[in-house]
Amino acid sequence: MPQETIFLPVLAMAALTFFVLMFIPLRRFRAVFARDLTPDDFALGESDRVSAHVALANRNYMNLLEMPVLFYAVCVAMFVTGTVDSLAVNLAWVYVALRVAHSLVHLSFNHVITRVSLFAASNFAVIALWVVFGARIWERAAG
Repeated sequence: MPQETIFLPVLAMAALTFFVLMFIPLRRFRAVFARDLTPDDFALGESDRVSAHVALANRNYMNLLEMPVLFYAVCVAMFVTGTVDSLAVNLAWVYVALRVAHSLVHLSFNHVITRVSLFAASNFAVIALWVVFGARIWERAAG
């Protein structure tokens, strides 16, 4: 399997992050144009006047800049060490699919149990990637 294959889910994850990023100004501008908020309500990020609907995009974006850092790091580490295999690529795609589902739930109907379940499952997927990476490196070091 070409080692570069690991970067396809990485690219998809980056695309999701950029897609969610577009929602932040979109929701903020709509709120300002509807005169629900003023630009000053965003002077320090978000004020108490900002509704959950407007703030949600920003919160989801922040989620996409936290735990995914470990996803990006393990994918690059696997590429650099030549330990990319079909298991790793499949786990990476599972992680991305779960994060897409999490973002869709978060930005739409926001059912907390569904959202938290998807978030937890995605964390298990990235943990599994690290376990696979660790096992591959352990095999090389021991062998």
